[in-house]
Amino acid sequence: MNSETDIQLSGPFSVTDAAGRKHDIQAIRIFDEGYGIIDVYVDFAAAIGKERLFEDTRLIGQILARLRQIGYVGPDFGHGDLGLQDDKLIVLEAPEEFNAFAASKGWKNLAEEFAEDEPEDWHGGGSAPSSSKLDALKNKFKA
Repeated sequence: MNSETDIQLSGPFSVTDAAGRKHDIQAIRIFDEGYGIIDVYVDFAAAIGKERLFEDTRLIGQILARLRQIGYVGPDFGHGDLGLQDDKLIVLEAPEEFNAFAASKGWKNLAEEFAEDEPEDWHGGGSAPSSSKLDALKNKFKA
């Protein structure tokens, strides 16, 4: 974890996967800023090997229960970019509803900051771009 760019949402706790195996989680964290879609990092205390725990609905349900215990209200998460997963880490992709909770913990939405800095006529005097076009643009730059 990089304490300069991470926001820790939860400290250590234990979960049980669908096979009944116990896993110790060191922390749930997010980066302190982003562009609307937040990756949630779940750090395990021990190597999880090649287990696909990001697909284990029982285990993910317990992680979500922990987040809801500390104040998150909203829909379940999907798994994040598989390239970000590693031997002691799974990454979940939070829905847009997570942004308000993340902001309450200190997360900054750079897309909003960027929008505040734009001149009013940046879009040529027409209507503002649709959120789906904006999301597509964000995803393009995220990749």
